[in-house]
Amino acid sequence: MEPQPAASASEPKEKTILKLKLNTDPRWVDIASKNIEDILVDHAYCEQKAASTGISLIVKYPEKTRLVDELTALVAEEWAHFERVLLELRKRGYELGPQRRDEYVVQLMTHVRRGDHRDRQLMDMLLVSALIEARSCERFKLLWQHIPDPDLSKFYYELMVSEAAHFVAYVDLAKEYRDPKEVDARLQELLKIEGEIITNLPVRDDRMH
Repeated sequence: MEPQPAASASEPKEKTILKLKLNTDPRWVDIASKNIEDILVDHAYCEQKAASTGISLIVKYPEKTRLVDELTALVAEEWAHFERVLLELRKRGYELGPQRRDEYVVQLMTHVRRGDHRDRQLMDMLLVSALIEARSCERFKLLWQHIPDPDLSKFYYELMVSEAAHFVAYVDLAKEYRDPKEVDARLQELLKIEGEIITNLPVRDDRMH
């Protein structure tokens, strides 16, 4: 078995960089490791939806130059991740399979304030996207540390680092277009909501979230 990358100062710390209020139930990584086909399929669609969200924001806010530039790069990276997950599926003789409903994302999205001030709605969308990236990062870290497949362990280490950067990018973009104090306050509200969602969702063996 190849050695795993050593932990470093840049390794995401959920309680600091990602600010998550609640860590994943430790049972998740055990059952996920036993259902890797389902996890990879669900992961592929998570990457596809992340790319689609970035495209939607670009289309809705084309006048925001920094957003367009940064999300264009982010979309390209998310799509590259989708292709990499497809490759991991193919290497193991698996097919992509049908898309599954992501109840975690569905519930988070209900807290985006619709029909509100345009830039405030953008802030909510960016912060919800940031939280999805943070939770994905936290779960990729668990897979990196505990999954027995050395190739997938390395794969999830690389994606963990990428998702942490995406979290920071989304929060920074929110602060570009709204007052940073307002963004920080709203982020704390959404972090609390996110923790409650995680608490109430069942531990699934076929879902990344």
